[in-house]
Amino acid sequence: MASPELYMQRCLELASLGAGSVSPNPMVGAVIVHEDRIIGEGYHQKYGEAHAEVNAVKMVTDNYDNAGELLKNSTIYVSLEPCAHYGKTPPCADLIIKHQIKRVVVGCRDPFPQVDGKGIEKLQAAGIDVTVGVLEAECLQLNRRFFTRVQKHRPYIILKWAQTADSFFAPADGTQHWITGIESRKLVHQWRADEDAILVGKNTVLADNPQLNVRHAEGRSPKRVIIDRYLKLDNSYHVFDKTVETFVFNAEKFDVDDNIKYIQLEDFDNYVPQYIMYQLYLQDIQSVIIEGGAKTLQAFIDAGFWDEARVFTGSSTLDRGIRAPFISGKNESSQTIGNDNLQIFTNNR
Repeated sequence: MASPELYMQRCLELASLGAGSVSPNPMVGAVIVHEDRIIGEGYHQKYGEAHAEVNAVKMVTDNYDNAGELLKNSTIYVSLEPCAHYGKTPPCADLIIKHQIKRVVVGCRDPFPQVDGKGIEKLQAAGIDVTVGVLEAECLQLNRRFFTRVQKHRPYIILKWAQTADSFFAPADGTQHWITGIESRKLVHQWRADEDAILVGKNTVLADNPQLNVRHAEGRSPKRVIIDRYLKLDNSYHVFDKTVETFVFNAEKFDVDDNIKYIQLEDFDNYVPQYIMYQLYLQDIQSVIIEGGAKTLQAFIDAGFWDEARVFTGSSTLDRGIRAPFISGKNESSQTIGNDNLQIFTNNR
């Protein structure tokens, strides 16, 4: 007999397939088991479309003539508490009750106020056996972006930079200098596809004229966020090509030019990271990857306003130049990517 953890692990594998497609919803996977055999599975594939439980049930009803009887004697494993409210789709708790599925195993509760235990309570009130907390830590980790947005009213913040072996970020004159190899750059593009937005400061645009899109990986390009206090950048730069929604935080104006939105901050001397992230939260942006420059990255670090940092160290040296940001956090991992070293830090404050 397979353990509940094995089926929940499959839920997590399925849920992760929704990365980059379901935000601001969470990633969710579901598996339906009858007599130790998986008869249906599904995941939330796209924001606004069917939830994991719906897709799993549909697999059963599409493939078995006696689906009704099978479901009545099955267990459904779900990585996140089934919803209990009407949003873009009907409540999944009602679907489970409708098909009289006898047992539900939940990875973790959903902190979203319209759910937050209500789905579990509804199932239990209908006489369904509910177990909560199987692989809970793993389920919480998978949806850390969603939980951050719901509980902290801001996006999940990922810092990313590359530094030389002697800890420099860029040459002193601010010119472009590649520190990492193609393997690391491909990985960064995959990261971009997984996040809602990418943020850089004005100087990064001036030095690199980056496209800030996804070219070396599969997936959609994130929204762009530019910090340009005095609007020194003109529309000749790639970031203003209007291929994706772009937010420009500045001290000069509120304005909209097609899908470029200028958002004015009245106070550009205090709490800038906090103001920007709250505005992005209001735009339903669930996660942001911050790629530069050094001053912008350090501002978020100094404010303690970050969740995860991904730091590449290349083999080259510069001897002098712009120093890389300094970060203090929990070193979660270190690995080799091509000729580069990648370290992952988390904010333990």
